[in-house]
Amino acid sequence: MNRITSKIFGQYWNPYWAIGIAGVLSALYFGLTNTVWAVTDKFTRLGGQILMLFGIDISDWEYFKLITIKGSTFERTDGWIVWGMFIGAFITILLSNNFKIRIPKQKRRLVQGLIGGIIAGFGARLALGCNLAAFFTGVPQFSFHSWIFMVATAIGTYIGFKIVSTKWWKGKPVLKKGNTATKVENKKIIQPYIGILVAILYALLVIYFFVTGKPYLGIAAIFGAAFGILIERGQICFTSAFRDLWVSGRATMTKAIAVGIAISTLFTFVVIVVYGLEPITKIAAPSTFIGGVLFGLGIVLAGGCETGMMYRVMEGQVLYLFVFAGNIIGATFLAYGWDHVGIFNTLVKSGSKINLITELGPITALLLTLVMLAVWFAVAVFWEKNYRFGTGFKKGGMRQHGN
Repeated sequence: MNRITSKIFGQYWNPYWAIGIAGVLSALYFGLTNTVWAVTDKFTRLGGQILMLFGIDISDWEYFKLITIKGSTFERTDGWIVWGMFIGAFITILLSNNFKIRIPKQKRRLVQGLIGGIIAGFGARLALGCNLAAFFTGVPQFSFHSWIFMVATAIGTYIGFKIVSTKWWKGKPVLKKGNTATKVENKKIIQPYIGILVAILYALLVIYFFVTGKPYLGIAAIFGAAFGILIERGQICFTSAFRDLWVSGRATMTKAIAVGIAISTLFTFVVIVVYGLEPITKIAAPSTFIGGVLFGLGIVLAGGCETGMMYRVMEGQVLYLFVFAGNIIGATFLAYGWDHVGIFNTLVKSGSKINLITELGPITALLLTLVMLAVWFAVAVFWEKNYRFGTGFKKGGMRQHGN
């Protein structure tokens, strides 16, 4: 059994394949449910439900009216997308024997992760979506706000990179005494067996949903687990896609995500045209740009985006529990400020929903989107070939660092 699991899960999967399959499944999920793959709105609902547990009345909060908070997370399809992602990632982590409690040596990282999570959660909900709804699934829906969010996120990650590169943020390195080799003990590997058991129990839960007349919960649970498996095995992280450009010039994840979005765009377009579905469009407003900048800043400070945070929590990385908590806190702050502080009237109300299909026509919208993604891919290729850490672009590139 261990040989089989080691062969399949012993190494991480090619990110191009992982994100490409996720793109196809995202389009299919939209066709089946008329909703998109997203996570941070669920974090906001969880924050609202926590407030209600403490007796806080949120019935007049306009943001919760906007996203609706009826029913528990276990009674909603969007809830099972999130739970499925956690469980799917956990199953493959166990099958790969990779679960281990990991606590950062610098305890300051826990505080930094919390702060980064708060900023990212606030920014994501201000923009009405994170790296999924306002980016990976937003572009294939031809929602113009996604392109604003994408550019703003890139700017935010650059600011974040500058901050985390400072000495005061890094702190003093923690050194360990001794240089003797650690004795390696032959331990019986049991994690893959636990992973198989979890997978069986989860499959029974999915069957239960279908048998009891709750097919949409079953569909959400299946797709959620599939998304969780793919992002964990492909190590898909949108933070890495942007941050690595500034740190080392490495663009593997950037290019993979561009390809994944292109694939999802093609399949989503077919679903929209064939089944006559209305694409899901979000408001493009100053809030989109500001939220994107804050989101990009936050994910770099935290060390991971929403998707990366989810599978790292399941790997046993304690830091990302603080990032997760920060996301919930930040999203809840935004929900309060939406009407109580005037965020909606100041930053959102002036915006409008702009869909490229409606504005340009189906074929033109599709071609323009694919061209933009191709340009993104080409820029990433150029960047990877010419950017060097510490020196900027080499001679013959766009410019020299510092000039």
